[in-house]
Amino acid sequence: MVEVASPEEIVDKFMQCINEKDLDSATALLSDNCEYDNVPMGKVFGRATIHEYLLPVMERCTEIDWITTRQAAKDGLVLNERLDRFLWPHGWVEVPVAGIFEVTNGEITLWRDYFDLPTYIDQLPTPSD
Repeated sequence: MVEVASPEEIVDKFMQCINEKDLDSATALLSDNCEYDNVPMGKVFGRATIHEYLLPVMERCTEIDWITTRQAAKDGLVLNERLDRFLWPHGWVEVPVAGIFEVTNGEITLWRDYFDLPTYIDQLPTPSD
């Protein structure tokens, strides 16, 4: 009998892949028509589109460290509270995030992140830096 990963295990694996900067393995956990709603920045749809959307961040960051501080799961829904950290050339940028994931048939079908965009932008260097 094949053991199927739970929705929480799938989301944990997704986070692990992101932290390892393994975008191919991370997006392989998404459904073909997954919706990624990066709330303050807008939505993108589909595994391939999400991969292309995330690729520039993965390429520019030396390290990524998404730390899950709280997580709850029920009936295919996984909610987590995280501190997403990105090591840019100028230093670390840290953003508190609330994430929602829907997992259906072993694939992430919805990924929605809520965060405060000014908290992120205020940590980026200004053009004069």
